Amino acid sequence: MPEAPSDHEIGAYDFELPRELVAQEPLAERDASRLLVLQRATGLLEHRAFADLPELLRPGDLLVTNRSRVFPARLLGRRQGGGEAEILLVRRHEPDLWEAMVRPGRRLRPGAVVDVGPGLRVRIEGPEAGAPAGGDRAQPSPLRRVRLLLTDLPAEAALERHGHVPLPPYIRRTDVPSDRDRYQTVYAREAGSVAAPTAGLHFTTALLERMRERGIERAELVLHVGPGTFRRVEVLDVREHRVDPERFTIPETTAAAVDLARAEGRRVVAVGTTATRALESALGPGGRLHPGEGETDLVIVPGFRFRAVDALVTNFHLPRSSLLLLVSAFGGRERVLGAYAEAVRQRYRFYSYGDAMLLG
Repeated sequence: MPEAPSDHEIGAYDFELPRELVAQEPLAERDASRLLVLQRATGLLEHRAFADLPELLRPGDLLVTNRSRVFPARLLGRRQGGGEAEILLVRRHEPDLWEAMVRPGRRLRPGAVVDVGPGLRVRIEGPEAGAPAGGDRAQPSPLRRVRLLLTDLPAEAALERHGHVPLPPYIRRTDVPSDRDRYQTVYAREAGSVAAPTAGLHFTTALLERMRERGIERAELVLHVGPGTFRRVEVLDVREHRVDPERFTIPETTAAAVDLARAEGRRVVAVGTTATRALESALGPGGRLHPGEGETDLVIVPGFRFRAVDALVTNFHLPRSSLLLLVSAFGGRERVLGAYAEAVRQRYRFYSYGDAMLLG
């Protein structure tokens, strides 16, 4: 018999998913999603509704949410000289200078200009800083430096007018006006993400109030999600996978709340892989959470020792993705993939607009 793959082989993180289970639309009500509960200690599975979450958590639990806001980062236009073009803004460096992913990359060379709409054009400035600077044998960077050429509006207003919601590639439709609200958490505030922290999409203000009444505390942080969240792991050994740095901010009030909860033996419940990575990245050697701004390129794979997070609310993730690696590290690969197989059998909805899991 062939030897079973180890926790560190990427082939161990494949699973079969019928195409029709990839959610293409959000449900009419955010908290109507299903919730698959996995007890890490026993492997016990329970089928619940997301609206049951206040009763599934414990009074005194500290819920940590990511309040980053998705901005209309996808720009569609035409190249001067003809042909369609797409620009996904990723990271801002100056008021009008960005890192971006562009298509078609071969035709959008430095100096090329894309007409997006009245008052907004985009000029390709060059490869990302630090990327190879040209020549036939240079390996092109996936990111380019681009400049917004504005006439009558500031950048934020121009993006609101002409930008599109950057829906994930597995949502096989164009964005519609309702996505501006539904591909956003109800507590989103600081704009900067090109993908939603999707575990938070299930919360409503009424559900958060029920949790508060039950004695469940809440703290916030910010991690701006980049496009690497959708990137498949291509290395054979998952410990060699790398991700692009993402910016995060831990407010002082959040650091104090997490430190107090841990000192009192109360659970820290992370909403999503983004909150998890920010918390684990900001935890110091002495076990205290460092407030302030930072960047993280932390890749969490099985064998990682979680020190900040005790329970996790998350969506179902892509095969061979760094997000699935993180959840498997938290819940155990075999148990997590067993839960995924059960979710497929029970016809759960997968990915960004899909259902959720609670691992505790």
